[in-house]
Amino acid sequence: MRLDMLFLGAALCVSVAAPILPAAAAVTEQEAQQLKSTLTPLGAERAGNKDGTIPAWTGEGVKTPPGFTTAQRRPDPFAAEKPLYSITAKNMAQHADKLTDGQKAMLQRYPAYRIDVYPTHRTAMTPQWVQDNTFKNATRAKLVDGTNYPVPSGAFGGPPFPIPKSGLEVMWNHILRYIGSQTRGTNGQTWMVTADGKKVMVMKGEQHNMTPYYDPNGSAEKFDGVYFLTRVLNDGPPIRAGEALVGRLNVDDAKTNTWVYLTGQRRVRKLPNSNGDTPLPTSAGMISFDEVSVFGSGPGYYDWKLLGKKEILVPYNTYKLLQPDSAETVMGSSFMNPDYVRWELHRVWVVEGNLKSGKRHTSPRSVYYVDEDSWLALLADRWDVNGQLWRTLYGTPITYGEMSMTDIVTFGYYDLVSGAWYAGPFMNAPGATIGVTASTDLKDSDFTPDAMVGNQLR
Repeated sequence: MRLDMLFLGAALCVSVAAPILPAAAAVTEQEAQQLKSTLTPLGAERAGNKDGTIPAWTGEGVKTPPGFTTAQRRPDPFAAEKPLYSITAKNMAQHADKLTDGQKAMLQRYPAYRIDVYPTHRTAMTPQWVQDNTFKNATRAKLVDGTNYPVPSGAFGGPPFPIPKSGLEVMWNHILRYIGSQTRGTNGQTWMVTADGKKVMVMKGEQHNMTPYYDPNGSAEKFDGVYFLTRVLNDGPPIRAGEALVGRLNVDDAKTNTWVYLTGQRRVRKLPNSNGDTPLPTSAGMISFDEVSVFGSGPGYYDWKLLGKKEILVPYNTYKLLQPDSAETVMGSSFMNPDYVRWELHRVWVVEGNLKSGKRHTSPRSVYYVDEDSWLALLADRWDVNGQLWRTLYGTPITYGEMSMTDIVTFGYYDLVSGAWYAGPFMNAPGATIGVTASTDLKDSDFTPDAMVGNQLR
């Protein structure tokens, strides 16, 4: 399940006009051969770094312990490891080149905030068939004219641009990263925390997802552009119990459809503007649609600039977050308890988004840090209309060994101006699936307004 997009209709695309661009050429066969030599099957560098602080890629991933069931609390395979060092406001200058602007701001604002750095493990996993498709995508995928902005064509079943030539291609790799074919998650909770430290749960429920883009029986020829289907069913808090949402996301966002069921009205409404900086109702207005999963939107608002690769500290292998039996244990007053957040040094693609001329957005400039191994955007910084650093976003990933999948469990942001923050979903409560589970019985007809209403009225 695309759990990093939980309760939000999952990465609803942006419907905005954009300059039409000519088709971008795919890489050559010779370039694609790097995916079998110097690059990993998904396009990361196989070699470690010069300092030895980032190891070489081995493809081993994470092995699920024998006898483990998804009804159990998911164990931390690195529980015995201790931090190599910790970064605080006092020593941040020594590590400034490995920190984002947002993390520096957090360290400066909160004396108790710290970053515990652990040994790096390149655990990201995908099934072999996804790797095979990614190799094909390298030479067949192109960017072509969409209704509002360039969209991938010829890609299927893997990141479309494993050897990216532009910032836009990197962002499409994040949007179309591998997140399983069918997944479910239950009893996840999302929370907002006010500037004075008051914790308020804003959502609790379950989510069912299908990803036609990763249908094992599909193909590039059969793919019709609908890449993600999601159904969100809310059972709390009481003010939101019974609400539901269905989304059918298309790479061409003009063809995306989302609907919401409101219990007070007892009717379904099609969402007219579920994109960009529109406040997300299910987050009490705390987060915008394009902040879901660090970046959860179509790319049409921004001009994208690829700034290159960089070694930085990012949340990674964050199984520690799943060990407590309540979200409140993980949450502090101003930020998540550093004891439960694992940071590692990884190489990331750095992509800057600047607002297109004539467009409006609360964040005219954003910078995203996309993991080379998984294509997950793990950190981002956003500036407001006055040019002030406003929000720093984060996603905390784990690898599901039994599903050969790496994805974000919890995501959110810290408001560097107001001091408020948002995080979810937390999968710590009794009855939660402690992440997601694979499913095989979902079907296309489950992701329709009629199916949503029928489920909620039962």
